[in-house]
Amino acid sequence: MSVLYEVDAPIARLTINRPEAANSVTVDMALEIARSIRAFADEDEARVLVVTGSGERAFCAGGAIETLDVCADHEEARRSGPLGFARQAPGKPTIAAVNGYCFGGGLELALWCDIRIAAENASFGALNRPWGVPLIDGGTQRLPAIVGRGNALWMILGGHRVDAARALQLGLAQEVVPQGQALERALELAETIASYPQAGLLADRAGVLSASPAPTDAGLRRELERGYPVLSDPDVAQRIRR
Repeated sequence: MSVLYEVDAPIARLTINRPEAANSVTVDMALEIARSIRAFADEDEARVLVVTGSGERAFCAGGAIETLDVCADHEEARRSGPLGFARQAPGKPTIAAVNGYCFGGGLELALWCDIRIAAENASFGALNRPWGVPLIDGGTQRLPAIVGRGNALWMILGGHRVDAARALQLGLAQEVVPQGQALERALELAETIASYPQAGLLADRAGVLSASPAPTDAGLRRELERGYPVLSDPDVAQRIRR
């Protein structure tokens, strides 16, 4: 399966499992991601979700290029987001274990998580500029909230990619660990978080999120409404085909 969801209480794990394509997400995978996040939200015994990519080459390289032109047409796009996560709020902690490439929609998936643990070989970037493809899974809303407007515009407009050390400096990553140890550290942190009394922890989490400039449904909707028509632009379609 290209998306693996498993629960070993109190930890749930969501793995993007398409390493031969840098864990890029197809439409079918987006549907499964959406279902997995809802399952996590509904399972009382699952207290923390760890999101990662299969292998060390990539966390997630974004939407599969061959399906970008239909990524906002599927049944979950308006409810959950084109890649299945942008508008979901499970109400419990989420941690990204980032190994290797974390680009485009993969960056947006990492931003969706509360905490990002990066391996030394992690590399973050929008990297959609050469194709003219917009960010439509929350990137324009969450990146400035995490790294600040100037840094977000520098990454998005300039198409810059940052390594793990710079990501830590920007606040994009909270910890950097040796290559191959991001998942191990994320699971360790998840166990610690899950061991605490949950009522107070969840109240504090909700308080932090309400105090920060978190993306609103309206903001996410505007991002999709402005960005999705760009995918049908003839120039963008030609670049995607190339």
